[in-house]
Amino acid sequence: MTDSRTKAYLNLYAVLGTLENLCELDEKARNMLYSLKKPVSICIEVKNGPCATIKFTSKGCRMEDGKQDCDILLPFSSCEKFNGMIDGTVTPIPAKGFTKLGFLLKTFVPLTDRLSELMQPTEEALKNPEFFALSTKLTFYTIAVALAQIGNQDELGKKSAAAMLDGDIAFLIKDGPAATLRVKDNHIVAIKKAPENPRAIMQFDTLELAHDLFTGQVNALECIGMGTVEIRGMVSMVDNMNRILNRVALYLA
Repeated sequence: MTDSRTKAYLNLYAVLGTLENLCELDEKARNMLYSLKKPVSICIEVKNGPCATIKFTSKGCRMEDGKQDCDILLPFSSCEKFNGMIDGTVTPIPAKGFTKLGFLLKTFVPLTDRLSELMQPTEEALKNPEFFALSTKLTFYTIAVALAQIGNQDELGKKSAAAMLDGDIAFLIKDGPAATLRVKDNHIVAIKKAPENPRAIMQFDTLELAHDLFTGQVNALECIGMGTVEIRGMVSMVDNMNRILNRVALYLA
C-alpha cells in the first residue's frame, strides 16, 4: 500500500529534485538553460503536502525547501492533484507568473520530459553506454532522496526510521555517484554527496549492478553474499534502510 501524501513528497523532492543532477550531468538539459538571460524560480506549493522552490539559471538549477521568492507559483489543492501533474493527467494553472508562461512551456516542460526519458528508458535506449550511465546515475539520486522521504512520511517507513541510530549512512556506487542519509531523532535527510564519517556503508560494485538492483533483476541478499554489494559498519542501520528501500519501488513504479 502507498499513500498520496508520501508520493507527493517523493514526486517533488526525489523526482523533480533530480532536475538539479540532470542539468549538471546532461548536455541536452544544459543547452535548454544556456540562453536563459535572467534567473527564473518556480515555487510548487501543495496543500497539506510539500512545498519547494526550484531556481533556474543559465548554469543549472537548485531546489530549496519551502516557499521562497519566486517568479512562478504553481499551487495545488491536494497531493492527488500534484501527483496528477507528474503523471501527466493534470495541467497546473499558475497563481503567479503568467508573463513567464514561455519559460514553463519552452524550458521547464522540456526539462521534465528529458528527465522522464532518462528515468523511464526504453530497452533500446539503454543499449547506448552513455545513456545507460546517465540514466542509472539519475535513478540513484532519485532513490537516495526517496529513501529519506519514505522514512519521514510513509507509515511503514517511519517505523524503520525510528529503529535507526543517529548518524550518517553512505549510500554509493563504487567510482560513481554518492549520497548521505543523515539520521537524527528518527528523521532522515538525504545529501547528494558522500559523508565524511559514516556509521554504516552500502556500496554497489558497478553502475550495471546498481541498475539491475534498482530494476529488480537481481537479488540484493545474493549480491551481498557474493560481495558485489558491500555492507560495512552499523549493520542494523543498513538493514532498516533496506526495509525502506523495498518501499521505494512501490512509490516510483
